[in-house]
Amino acid sequence: MTWTQVYDPLGCMIGSACLAALPIVVLLGLLATGRVPTPLAAGCGLATALALALLVYIPDMGDPSVTFPERVASWAPTVFAAALYGALFGLCPIGWIVLSAIFLYNLTVETEQFEIVKRSVVGLSPDRRIQALLIAFSFGAFIEGAAGFGTPVAITAALMVGTGFPPVLAAGLALLANTSPVAFGALGTPILTLARVTDQDPLILSAMAGRQLPFFSLLIPAWLVWVLAGWRGLLEVWPAIVTAGGSFALVQFLLANYHGPLLVDVLGGLVSLLAVVILLRFWQPARIWRFAHDEGATAVHKPTRRETVRAWTPWLVLSLCVFAWGWAPVKERLQSLATFRWPLPWLHERIARDRPVVPQREIEKAVYELPLAATTGTGIFVAALLTALFLRLTWKQTTAIFLRTLFRMRWPLVTIGCMLAIAFTTRYSGMDATLGLACAHTGVLFPVFSPLLGWLGVALTGSDTSSNALFGGLQKITALGLVQRGVVPLDPGQAVVLFTTANSTGGVMGKMIDAQSIVVSAVATGQAGQEGSILRFVFWHSLVLALLMGLLVTAQAYWLTRMIPHP
Repeated sequence: MTWTQVYDPLGCMIGSACLAALPIVVLLGLLATGRVPTPLAAGCGLATALALALLVYIPDMGDPSVTFPERVASWAPTVFAAALYGALFGLCPIGWIVLSAIFLYNLTVETEQFEIVKRSVVGLSPDRRIQALLIAFSFGAFIEGAAGFGTPVAITAALMVGTGFPPVLAAGLALLANTSPVAFGALGTPILTLARVTDQDPLILSAMAGRQLPFFSLLIPAWLVWVLAGWRGLLEVWPAIVTAGGSFALVQFLLANYHGPLLVDVLGGLVSLLAVVILLRFWQPARIWRFAHDEGATAVHKPTRRETVRAWTPWLVLSLCVFAWGWAPVKERLQSLATFRWPLPWLHERIARDRPVVPQREIEKAVYELPLAATTGTGIFVAALLTALFLRLTWKQTTAIFLRTLFRMRWPLVTIGCMLAIAFTTRYSGMDATLGLACAHTGVLFPVFSPLLGWLGVALTGSDTSSNALFGGLQKITALGLVQRGVVPLDPGQAVVLFTTANSTGGVMGKMIDAQSIVVSAVATGQAGQEGSILRFVFWHSLVLALLMGLLVTAQAYWLTRMIPHP
């Protein structure tokens, strides 16, 4: 028997949408209070999702003699299988990525190499604003392009807290910076997924994203510095802001429009990083901005070139490994070596999506794939082992550091598993589609809500790729309906390109508030249990940026229609 999803179980779309939002409201609401431990908040959110799936969203069985308790008992294995699927995905690849990244970081800390990294960054500029631009924005964009899936937040947040940034601030800045590059992350995976889901040319979708995100690539570095140091602090380092954001935005525009989505972030991040380093050879801010706790610090001894190269070698090895693991020929070869596949019992091909979420009824697959060699976390783990060899650690020392890291990560890993269990439960039960349909019913205001739908998708799933797979088809259906009713002055091809791309470009703004990213940032900065503080720090920035993207999409839909490429 197949579970055909029901998208308006209450017969009132507003009421159904409010009900479907309860799991995420419970989760984020408890986190925001700062009084509930994160694992408990995640458990409450999961319990809410399971209860709604079993009590509200289960379909009729076609037999009026079947009682409600019998229906619940019949579908309970399917609901719990969806939660298990999400928990497994949360542990690997997501949890494995974070664990490996923190392991490498701990190796460099315990061998005192990270202290040299800190001194080398301060040697480029002692100004904290410049350091934030270099680490969070430029280096983070490169890592996003090479790996994605939480890797840049884990690495840049750890780097910043290691160089002296307050932990919550380091986490918040890493999340804020990890926005405009996300649509082209992991070698263009979100755009490629969107193209596959919507049956569009990936080069056209890439070009459309390249005509939206560069505006935010210019804005985000300024926003980052404003959050850190205020308006005066922003104006004092405008050359560095323009250099970091402008160089990245230019590369982003050119590659997205004339080459495709694969190398946008990798090359953009490298160019941005090099451009700022070159600028610092000729320019430094007139006033050095530091934290209050920096004032009493003694002058930092600048490391020698040899010390600097040695200290940065682990991070160079990391960059090479994550790039190699994301490169298609290498990834395909590694996947052929060892990939574990497990069709989830009671869930695989037991759920059906239906109109209007998809053009025609389709059966959902549920196969947990664990590419043991090909997952990015394995690439980071290999980089950590190579680092241990390079730093001449014994296997006993390396194993001890790994076991300490694993012990410290035990509750964060449980939390990540719960977060993804919520996401998969809402997806397979149809709650996520209920929220999407509520946004799609906004008519003339849909150009504003189209990016917000992507934002919601990323907040729910933790991934721009997953959000595109989730809502890309709905965006396409809604776009065609708006054209048929004469709501937007676009031809069908333009409308589909604009609104499906908006799902991805709006979704990037939700990356900083998804529960998975918040937990990753908390773990990376040693602030497990402070996820509520991090959420409160970034939430309004995330919402305002998503609304700004909505205004840009609205302008392109009604007035700046020439900016939309023709398919």
